[in-house]
Amino acid sequence: MAAKAKNNPAGPDISKKVFMTLILLAVYRVGVFIPTPGIDAEALAGFFESAKGTILDFATMFTGGALETLSVFALGIMPYISAAIILQLLTVVVPKLEKLSKEGEQGRKKITEYTRYLTVVLSAIQGFMISVGLESMTGASGEPIVLNPGWSFRIMATITLTAGTAFIMWLGEQITERGIGNGISLIICAGIIARMPTGFGKTITLIRTGEMQFLVAVLLLLIIIAVVAFIVFVETGQRRIPIQYPKRVVGRKVMGGVTQHLPLKVNTAGVIPPIFASSIMIFPATIASFWDVPIMKMLSDSLNPTGVLYNLLFIIAIIFFAYFYTAIQFNPKEVAENLKKNGGFIPGIRPGGNTADYIDRVLTRLTLWGGIYLAVVCVLPSILTIKMHAPFYFGGTGLLIIVAVAIDTAQQVESHRLSRSYDGLLKKGKLKGRRG
Repeated sequence: MAAKAKNNPAGPDISKKVFMTLILLAVYRVGVFIPTPGIDAEALAGFFESAKGTILDFATMFTGGALETLSVFALGIMPYISAAIILQLLTVVVPKLEKLSKEGEQGRKKITEYTRYLTVVLSAIQGFMISVGLESMTGASGEPIVLNPGWSFRIMATITLTAGTAFIMWLGEQITERGIGNGISLIICAGIIARMPTGFGKTITLIRTGEMQFLVAVLLLLIIIAVVAFIVFVETGQRRIPIQYPKRVVGRKVMGGVTQHLPLKVNTAGVIPPIFASSIMIFPATIASFWDVPIMKMLSDSLNPTGVLYNLLFIIAIIFFAYFYTAIQFNPKEVAENLKKNGGFIPGIRPGGNTADYIDRVLTRLTLWGGIYLAVVCVLPSILTIKMHAPFYFGGTGLLIIVAVAIDTAQQVESHRLSRSYDGLLKKGKLKGRRG
């Protein structure tokens, strides 16, 4: 293997990036087990035990178990995602931000800087509200969760939770820059994967105690395999629009006359819509769960993951963000202009505005089916929880994130490997040319 890595110019570089990614993810997992000062761990565990099946159970999955122990990473990466959503929505309506988004790399850096500041503000607000809410909460036996309530605890908890989210944000950016894959998605994925052994253990316990039949567990496993296959099939699916380039005479040679394809993914937005939708749903419901107030209690109960209202709002949010993020990522007018400049055209469609309208129609239909696909996969956990008494959220948002992130990371590794291989071939070609 060492000889193979030596001969492959991409080998050592990819190994370093993968190693860096694993190290940074390991740092994240270590932080999940560092508790916030001033909390009674046993009382907190009792509180979360009584909250099984609620929005807190769903939020715990996204934090990799950090919320359940109220560690320094208890807020997870959700404040950063919420800040990114707010900035992207404001980009559409605020002229200054819209101008920044069109200024290339410098504009994107400035928007990223604003996103960081807003993340800190949201984290501080959410951390303070949770700290205040915890002071009135008790464990299963009635013991208080907060050992010494007061402003000292509130300030300490707010600073700790805010710093934890800021550190996770930094880890995600470092993974994206120095490692392989999208750092934020990988952190969420790592947290979900870390919770899966616990889910398997609960399933085995339910089977042993007779609370879940063995055939039901087998059927649940088959459903998971089918969902994974379905996700892989759709995520790799494309609609290929034929692009024709006319023949051109260059000197004595005839160039062009080839037919290529413009690939449009069925799910152009990827895994972003369910992550955004989950962030929007989890943010207010998590805050409400920590406040022992009738109105907050009603809000928390109404946003139960197994409830009709939650799933209806979740589906609407997913489809909305599917269209919204696709519109940000893909501009039909820009694609049509580039085709026109290079002499390309879609057979039967006039170049320019007609081409842009055609691509937009095709993309709109694809995005609708992509949004429906995401919604179906993401609401499946509620059906499994209600009908089959599944002990954790299998088959839905978590599984979608794991599979989609794995596919995206594998594609980035392959792309990087091919790029490095071509660089190696070019260097060898230059050396041979010099010898000649």
